[in-house]
Amino acid sequence: MITIAVDAMGGDHAPAAIVDGAVAAARHLDIQVSLVGAHAAVEQALDAHPDWRSLPVTVVDAPDVIEMADAPAAVRRKPRASIRVAAGLVARREADALFSAGHTGATVVATHAAFGMIAGVDRPALATTIPTRGRPAVLLDAGANVECRPQHLLQFAIMGGVYARVALGAASPRIGLLSIGEEATKGNELTREAHRLLEAAPINFIGNVEGHEIYSGAADVIVCDGFTGNVVLKTSEGLVDAVEMLLGDELRGTFSSQVDYLLSRRAFRRFRRRVDYSEYGGAPLLGAARLAIVGHGRSSPKAVRNAIAMAYRFATGDFIRRVEQEIAVATVSHH
Repeated sequence: MITIAVDAMGGDHAPAAIVDGAVAAARHLDIQVSLVGAHAAVEQALDAHPDWRSLPVTVVDAPDVIEMADAPAAVRRKPRASIRVAAGLVARREADALFSAGHTGATVVATHAAFGMIAGVDRPALATTIPTRGRPAVLLDAGANVECRPQHLLQFAIMGGVYARVALGAASPRIGLLSIGEEATKGNELTREAHRLLEAAPINFIGNVEGHEIYSGAADVIVCDGFTGNVVLKTSEGLVDAVEMLLGDELRGTFSSQVDYLLSRRAFRRFRRRVDYSEYGGAPLLGAARLAIVGHGRSSPKAVRNAIAMAYRFATGDFIRRVEQEIAVATVSHH
């Protein structure tokens, strides 16, 4: 049985939302869940589910927490922090994958220390699924690395291509580089040199992609440094919330609009589903030598359940080995 180590103390609504989502996953998936966190707090959250003791759920005590205000390096000073203990379970092969909705930087540091990187990969990248008019696309890095070198973006592109094939069903993923213009000469030194590397790589590189094309479906994989990717992601989340509020205000304004609003609610629900991060659950930390899924800090029980389902799919689909193989091929071709 696949075992998922869950950082029960990570996230804005931990441990209750994390535990609720993990219990839902244990009920509906063929998995074992190890909830890692302060024993008393986790068991108190579990008590909301009278049947939990009959489920494949165990509690692993980890009394310390990495707070969102902590520096990522704080994880090194807290050996009994929940994220570090959870990463240790995966490193010792007592679990097949890790999920955390906690401090992203601390998760990157903990996973790097616990199980290292795939050969040929220097930095991990958060691969976030984004909606387009067609099938979803993947944006990476979405926040694991503030500063990157051109070869890191090449590695992100290769890993993003594997993810797009495995998770999104893109047979020959179109890979674009996020920049301020279509021409290869546009952008800063990082994007110009990355463009040169991507053109020479054994991937389906379609050139630069501008900001207004991110959600157009023009590319299946959009590559950027983590600072830029995280700004794109947070801006998009804010825009979705604003669009929903503005549309709601307009449609509730008059009686005829209220009728339209009632008729439009189904379309509203479909819109929300397409742009809701909780539908995907989390972002895999690509490049890590074992499976790690990073959730949104605001993760709801639904998001947690879906993130654990993603971890299960990747664990059963031999995802890490596939990334290793493609990186090895690309490294040989590049040299």
